[in-house]
Amino acid sequence: MSRTVGVRERDAHADLVEPIREYVTDEETHENAPAVVIRADEVQTVLSTLKTEAGLDHCACVTAQEYADRFETIYHLRSYDDPTRELSVVVPTTSDRPCSESAAPVYRTAEWHEREAYDLLGIEYDDHPDLRRILLPETWQGHPLSRDYDQSQPQIVTFREHQHLLEDRRTGPDTMYLNMGPHHPSTHGVLHLNVELDGEEVAAVDPDIGFIHRCEEQMCQSKTYRHQIMPYPDRWDWSGAGLLNEWAYARAAEDLADIDVPEYAQVIRTMCAEFSRMLGHLLAFGTYALDVVGEFNVVWQYAVRDRELVQGILEDLTGQRLMFNYFRLGGVAWDLPDPCEAFFEKIYSFLDSLPEKVQEYHDLMTNNEILQMRTVDTGYLSPETAKAYGCTGPVARGSGVDYDLRRDDPYGYYDELDWSVATEDGGDNFSRLLVRMREVEESAKIIEQCVDLLEAWPEDDREIQANVPRTIRPDPDTEIYRAVEAAKGELGIYIRSDGTDTPARFKIRGPSFSHVQTLPVMAEGEYIPDLVATIGSLDPIMGDVDR
Repeated sequence: MSRTVGVRERDAHADLVEPIREYVTDEETHENAPAVVIRADEVQTVLSTLKTEAGLDHCACVTAQEYADRFETIYHLRSYDDPTRELSVVVPTTSDRPCSESAAPVYRTAEWHEREAYDLLGIEYDDHPDLRRILLPETWQGHPLSRDYDQSQPQIVTFREHQHLLEDRRTGPDTMYLNMGPHHPSTHGVLHLNVELDGEEVAAVDPDIGFIHRCEEQMCQSKTYRHQIMPYPDRWDWSGAGLLNEWAYARAAEDLADIDVPEYAQVIRTMCAEFSRMLGHLLAFGTYALDVVGEFNVVWQYAVRDRELVQGILEDLTGQRLMFNYFRLGGVAWDLPDPCEAFFEKIYSFLDSLPEKVQEYHDLMTNNEILQMRTVDTGYLSPETAKAYGCTGPVARGSGVDYDLRRDDPYGYYDELDWSVATEDGGDNFSRLLVRMREVEESAKIIEQCVDLLEAWPEDDREIQANVPRTIRPDPDTEIYRAVEAAKGELGIYIRSDGTDTPARFKIRGPSFSHVQTLPVMAEGEYIPDLVATIGSLDPIMGDVDR
């Protein structure tokens, strides 16, 4: 899809493409970034060059799709140092034999993304280290997103599906196989871990996902841009971060359809998003206390207490406590509660009490010797490994990776406010807990500044929505990838338009998908209790993983 390109953008484009110019067979322009088309047998060469010479060290997302005449894989590449430096690498393959080189040897995070593409579309990737289904049982017949998929055929899961999946890959004859989950309180949802134990040490972990795959992407593809998609994002992460999810869709669709959001609505969105971040992190505190030290019921109760206060504020604003459905393309659904003074007073009261409560969490958790023994120097994730697996949010920032889209790829009202990005250099379970606690304090700073702005906002300038067309039909083959900083990390949305009022392709990049993929690296050589602490430190939501 072509559009007007500015001089600065052309220069940046040339800077990114120049190292791989000889491999480019065609060029496209996605709404968020330039795009290059390359041959399917030159993927590793091109991506390696872009990673080392162009500094595109973050494979944010991999999108696969089928056209009438071809299959296509898109690698959405960014730089951790500057996520506005991005490039889409498009790899077309033939319809009769969809096969290309794997990107996994270059970007480890692509390993799971390519397994999903193989599972749902049937695209094969040469040199992939473990190309097998990831969301569906291994005995599933056909690939559900391919055009020739037969929906009428029965799907039978044989006994073989439940046999030891690690049996052929065990490190020795004396190891023991252990099932952990999918119904286990410490797996934070329906996550199944195939664990191989060498004595009391973890020799290998194979995460088994897909138990709550609800076809969220396909449901969004069947809905209209204007109103029907927005209720779905709340359901991708039910920890309370729904407003952040709504913003991810809104940002992608608004840029796709060239919709401007009024400044007043941007301030409201920013305030809502930080309350939503608090809900996610408070739940992470409470559940982590139970994971690591089972007697920490008081921390769980305190976390629920504080979440109730936040949910009460958001209920006053949105009318909902969990599935908010408050954002709209072009703004928000309605203005602040009337009278505003009482609403603002409720927020100030909560913010005034928060420093003492955060100190309580530190007294109960981070200053507790038992928790320190369980979390310090366990679940280690180096900055290099975090980047290789596409980690973002508190997981990456707990490893010293200073990456936050609110600051690095500004949206909303963040670049007008005074706040800091919380990072820790430890790379262990303890560091990830500290980052979330510090982020709650930073969220409070942002919320207070937003409330001050809203209080002083002129009455005659409180525009909550732009003038959005009743029906949105982006031009055919318009493509975009946009992301926001959700509670768990980078939540991205890829949309391709076919000229109708529903997307031709809708892809969700959930942060937990990449984070769960790191478990085998983090857990090897540690103990089962360490594995439990590590899962909790990732704060995964399986609706975000499986979608």
